[in-house]
Amino acid sequence: MALNTSPEAPLPVGEVSRLIGGWIDRLGAVWVEGQITQLNRRPGAGVVFLTLRDPSYDISVSVTCYRQVFDAVADVVSEGARVVVLAKPEWYAPRGQLSLRAAEIKPVGVGELLARLEQLKKALASEGLFAAERKKPLPFLPQLIGLVCGRASAAERDVLENARHRWPAVRFEVRNVPVQGVHAVPQVVQAVKELDEHQGVDVIVVARGGGSVEDLLPFSDEQLVRAVASCRTPVVSAIGHEPDSPLLDLVADLRASTPTDAAKKVVPDVGEEYDRVRLLQERARRAVGIHLDREERGLDVAMSRPSMAHPHRMIAEREEQVTALLDRGRRTLGHLLDRADSELTHTHARVVALSPAATLQRGYAVLQRQDGHVVRDPGEVEAGDALRARVSGGEFRVAVAEAPDADSGGQR
Repeated sequence: MALNTSPEAPLPVGEVSRLIGGWIDRLGAVWVEGQITQLNRRPGAGVVFLTLRDPSYDISVSVTCYRQVFDAVADVVSEGARVVVLAKPEWYAPRGQLSLRAAEIKPVGVGELLARLEQLKKALASEGLFAAERKKPLPFLPQLIGLVCGRASAAERDVLENARHRWPAVRFEVRNVPVQGVHAVPQVVQAVKELDEHQGVDVIVVARGGGSVEDLLPFSDEQLVRAVASCRTPVVSAIGHEPDSPLLDLVADLRASTPTDAAKKVVPDVGEEYDRVRLLQERARRAVGIHLDREERGLDVAMSRPSMAHPHRMIAEREEQVTALLDRGRRTLGHLLDRADSELTHTHARVVALSPAATLQRGYAVLQRQDGHVVRDPGEVEAGDALRARVSGGEFRVAVAEAPDADSGGQR
């Protein structure tokens, strides 16, 4: 219920603490799961103090219980163990502190852990986080590898030594973090995010040696799985040994059975690549040699053809044909010119024979009136008309002395 307060009418600290305690008392007893991070069993004390932590969200709460409650599980519960506690939330008003009063403590068994992991696995798979199409391919030759592992661990040594043995020029950006316990999940998540944001990192390897199911629990944490799923950089999971299969293996872009296997899968072997390059060179050399031999044989066949072996023979044959055609053309043209000349001569002779000038040379004359019209009939002129007479040697003028007689038919 909201309280009516104001700067003029504030609540005292004691009243606020009392109200919080009242609200918490209404919550009642609850079952709480967590990991024991601190355990304090003072000799002779009737109360046991411990801290219960949620490793996924880095949240802790204090728990107290009577000694007989803890003694029931003291043989199987210690720091780092996961437990389920039936507890009543309590508010200590003088210090403003929340704690849990445990009435029963149960250790979480391996079977229960596996059942919960299976439920989480199904839930994450239904979201598509493990789908094959989300997997990103690894670069052929990464220049900088991000490595998340325990400090001075065998996993770190295996990855570094094997990778550098395979490709000496490879470089690493290492993040040493706890790989088990209550601080493992947040620090592994933070390391993965840092390496994913690093511009030079080409691939991220999360490595850890083998261990029990409880030891490998941080690598099945939902927070870590989602952080890896959101990475832009390819992630390789190298957790434990071959039988171990945390949820990180399913969401990672590549699963390696061991840290050594991760080094082999991330970095190519320089010797193998050299041999592969040499084989490819030899194959290319053979292919080029076969191609050159085939082309050389084809060139020999082409050069053995008559047109290529004796190229001038075709030109000589064509030269004789051209010369014969040229002579034939000249003869034909000469015959045509001779015939045309003969026809022209005959035509000229006929034209000359039929021309008026030839007639005049035979003694004939042509009479023309003053207007140029030729006189063809005696009746066309009268006595006294002036005419122009045209003869072979030239022309002269004449006059009609007497009109033509019609009875004589103009013969006068």
